[in-house]
Amino acid sequence: MSKTKNILHRIEEGMPEFSKGQKRIASYILENYDKAAFMTAQKLGRLTEVSESTVVRFAAILGYDGYPGMQKALQEMIRSRLTSTQRLLSTEDEYSNRDLLTGVLLSESEKLRKLAEHADHEAFEKMVDRLLGAKHIYVLGSRSSAFVAGYLHFYLHLMLENVTIVRSLTLSDTYEQLFRIGEGDVLIAFSFPRYSNTTVNIARFALDRGASILAITDNQNSPLVPLADVALFAPCEMVSFVDSMVAPMSLVNALLTVIARRRKTEGADTFTELEKIWNTYAVFGRAEDED
Repeated sequence: MSKTKNILHRIEEGMPEFSKGQKRIASYILENYDKAAFMTAQKLGRLTEVSESTVVRFAAILGYDGYPGMQKALQEMIRSRLTSTQRLLSTEDEYSNRDLLTGVLLSESEKLRKLAEHADHEAFEKMVDRLLGAKHIYVLGSRSSAFVAGYLHFYLHLMLENVTIVRSLTLSDTYEQLFRIGEGDVLIAFSFPRYSNTTVNIARFALDRGASILAITDNQNSPLVPLADVALFAPCEMVSFVDSMVAPMSLVNALLTVIARRRKTEGADTFTELEKIWNTYAVFGRAEDED
């Protein structure tokens, strides 16, 4: 079977050739893929009344290198499909036998490991170059991505003079903020499952106006990728309704660190001036001033 096909299509195509036990596994996955994606092979076998080894062999028949490969394919397929309620309920299956705090923290650290292991250094350097060479930088993120976009804007704005955050208060207001975007400008857009149509449409608008699109998203299947001049990927597959932004935030920190190093002289001047302002107007309190 072709590995490029959606896993559910592959299961449906193979159904006539499956054994009785394999058909039970297949039927369960087709009807409950949102739950099966986060089950262990042992639990899936128990629910379908087959052995764990039968589940593992089923994954191999579909062309995967073991059960984890099939599970990953299911998770990637459904990541953009699950409703918030489905994601919340799926948490019970993934963490049912573990301490929730430990489970979430280990999951987050695994995302950082994946980010470091699969980082595209060439694309990263290209994005830094595009940001530093831009006539004007627009930063965009909707829903939970808005906070990551805001974080990037906060620090970029301290280092560079040509940075604007696009705030999506209303749809018409967003386009009005981008009215002057054009050639030489870049729009750096954040989008993660469930991908916001607003972000994609605004990126398309900016592209039509002649701007370059820089995307920070989760994988090659993101709708931002076909529009982007440069794309960086950060895993964010939190199972619960809460989106995991640990990896995207770390990627943003890396961008900011490199940009600050490249603009060392200008940055030093900026922060020297800011320190004078902060001290003059007592922006920050001091420990000795506290009661």
